[in-house]
This record gives sequence, structure tokens and C-alpha cells, in this order.
Amino acid sequence: MEYCEPNHFRFTSTDTLQIECVRWDQHGTLRGVVQIAHGLGEHIGRYAELADLLTRAGLVVFGNDHRGHGRTAQSSQQFGDFGPAGFDQLVQDMMSLSAIAKGEHPGKPFILLGHSLGSFAAQQYVLDYSSSIDGLVLSGSGALDSLARFAESVPAGQNPLALMDVPFEPARTPFDWLSRDQTEVDKFMKDPLCFAALNPESTRSFLVASAVVSDPSRLRGIRHDLPIYLVSGSEDPVGQQLAGLRILEDRYRGAGITSISDDFYPGGRHEMLQELNRREVYSNVLAWLLSVLIEKP
Repeated sequence: MEYCEPNHFRFTSTDTLQIECVRWDQHGTLRGVVQIAHGLGEHIGRYAELADLLTRAGLVVFGNDHRGHGRTAQSSQQFGDFGPAGFDQLVQDMMSLSAIAKGEHPGKPFILLGHSLGSFAAQQYVLDYSSSIDGLVLSGSGALDSLARFAESVPAGQNPLALMDVPFEPARTPFDWLSRDQTEVDKFMKDPLCFAALNPESTRSFLVASAVVSDPSRLRGIRHDLPIYLVSGSEDPVGQQLAGLRILEDRYRGAGITSISDDFYPGGRHEMLQELNRREVYSNVLAWLLSVLIEKP
């Protein structure tokens, strides 16, 4: 299937790294801006189908390949390497892209959508910048501190992500945990811009963020009227089969956030945006986005 063509551009990060970005332009009158932060081991190009749906609804969509990912990585040898500044710099890159998107579309409602790694980066993003966005979507997310404790229990030298398939054994591939859609799993495995794991230094910098995004005092700094939407499959090991999502939701409510909604899909795995029922998921995501736009025209 052919989707709308993205416009490619790049910006220079504060450490001089060139960050590869895309913009999918809306059809017709612009209603709002959506920034997508992709997950670990993938790239923004995997969101073309979702972007196509959003642009047809009048939304312009921005995204970038994170450092150590996709075309931002200068070679496959750099896959999984955030660089010396680590995960914090990845989050800063997202903020830089937000500034570009807002500069091109001033005054328009702005929604941040993060999946997996991108969702945890989005959790950190909103600790200080919740007033700069009009809505937050977290897909394939959870409680990062719980995942950090799990990672610490894994024997040294073993990739924690390699254990994600355990609930689905006997598994057809090492990535069955991503989706029940075998075609999408195979696409991931064959994609030359996809890979399996972060390097040890980047993993450490990512997991260190668990203390930050779970800090009650920091969570209370998120504006209380920020609309938040959680999307997960009931069998997602990253969300700990919804246990991590429940923890996250309780933390946000405990911090005083009043507008939290969710869609949890029975049987769904990690990538609900690439699942067998993704058209249903897309429809629900779009409905939530439009509800936020109605509240903030």
C-alpha cells in the first residue's frame, strides 16, 4: 500500500550530531500537530501507515530517528549507541524537534505520541515540559523502574530483551513478543534499519532514567489537566502484562493528573500500532486525538 510521502530534513543536535527527521503534511486544513517518538531498535519510517491516517484527518506529523537508530546512526555499527550524553540527550533531541514543529505551525494544538523507548523518553519529557504540549499518548509503555529491576536480575552479558519471548514459547522467532502479526514481525527482522538491543552504556543511561520518571516530586510537576492516553496489549511484556501500566496510571493519578484514559487490548502484544487489529487501534487513537483538538481548537 502506498502512503503519503514524507518530507525528510535534519537538524544539528547540541552535541553536533545530525538528527534525521521526517514530516508528513496534512490533507486540507491543518487541525493540529503530532510528534511521534519511536521505539527501541526501530525507526520513524515504520509509522507511515499511522501517519497516513493522521494526515488525512488534518494533522501534520513529525518524527525523528533517535540517536543510535535508523538514518541518524551513520552506520549499522552505531545502532544502539546513544553517544556520550546518553538517554538524556535523546530526550533533548525530541524537545528540539518539538521546537521546530511548533515554529512551523505556531499556535496549533501539539500532541506527543511515544512508543516503547519513545514512551519512556516522553515520560521524562513531560516532567519539565508538560505546559508545552496539549496531550500525551503512551504506547507500549509501563513502569521503567520495574523494568530496571528486571534487567538487573538478568545474568551479566545477557540481553534482557531476549527474555521477552519467554511468555510466547514455543516462539516462531526471537521477536514474537512484538506482535501477533507474523508479517509485521518478519518485516522487522528483515528491515536493515532495525536491530535487537542497545549497547551496555546506552542501556545503563536509559535505565538510570527510571529513578527520574518515578520520582513523586517530579511527577507532581506535570500540569494536572494534561490529557494522557495509554495504549497497550494485555500480553505486552514491557508493560508487564498491564501491571506496569496500572502502576504508571496510579502514579499519574497520585500526582494529581485528572485526565487519564486508556485502551488495553486483550491478547495484544508490544506493538499495538503494528498488531493484527491495528486499524481498530488507529481508530481509537485518532478519536482520542480529535477529542483533545475539540477541547483546544
